[in-house]
Amino acid sequence: MNILDAIVEQKRVEVLKRKRTSPLSNLGSFESYRRRTNEISLSEPGETPGIIAEFKRKSPSRGLIHPHAVPVEVATAYEAAGVSAMSILTDQKFFGGSLMDLKQVREACPRLVLLRKDFIIDPYQLHEASAYGADMVLLIAAILDRREIEDLALEAVSLGLNVLFEVHHKKELEKYHPEIRYVGVNNRDLKTFKVDTHRSLELIGEMPPGVIPVSESGLSDPEEIRKLRTAGYSLFLMGENFMKQKDPGLACQRFINNIKQ
Repeated sequence: MNILDAIVEQKRVEVLKRKRTSPLSNLGSFESYRRRTNEISLSEPGETPGIIAEFKRKSPSRGLIHPHAVPVEVATAYEAAGVSAMSILTDQKFFGGSLMDLKQVREACPRLVLLRKDFIIDPYQLHEASAYGADMVLLIAAILDRREIEDLALEAVSLGLNVLFEVHHKKELEKYHPEIRYVGVNNRDLKTFKVDTHRSLELIGEMPPGVIPVSESGLSDPEEIRKLRTAGYSLFLMGENFMKQKDPGLACQRFINNIKQ
């Protein structure tokens, strides 16, 4: 069993447990549930490209990255740096995150666009995302079939959530549903965790018409961001490059300043 299969298997168990301890009817009482969500403001040509800065404490490929990071401190620094959005890992076992990280950041940064990044396999998780303050959710083509993506995308839209649809190769784009606005290319293979940023360049010409393309993972060089933006990418999801630093917010600010030069 590869790591992706192990994560999904664990996720099925977790979701079943959470459904029992916090039924869907309970989520409706949360203040953020079905709130009007924030939208990403895309930069104009010549402006700083849109950075989606990630918060995660560890990962299966890197182990511990920043185990004692405080989500609100990182979020406020990311927001001050001028990020377009923040991605928050809510998986506990493999990434050291939690839904409370998402909730705390939402309360501290009401205008910041928040992406719940997790391995979503059940509509219940979309209602959780709404209840805990997400504006966007991640749907991963590698773990869902076409019908599941359609059902989850429609459910997300009904909750006011935008969807970032993540693919790794051309074949997965066949699972795309027209209600999805953002399509991301993950440069990291989720089965082997090897990174190849050429994956983004190879798939930009295959994107469905009208979507907002996102390059994800393995990005650390401002020149690489410039190259991908020239190729047609609007947003860039970056995590370890910032989180591995002592001060992720400062690292993010310096990176954005470097791009502006």
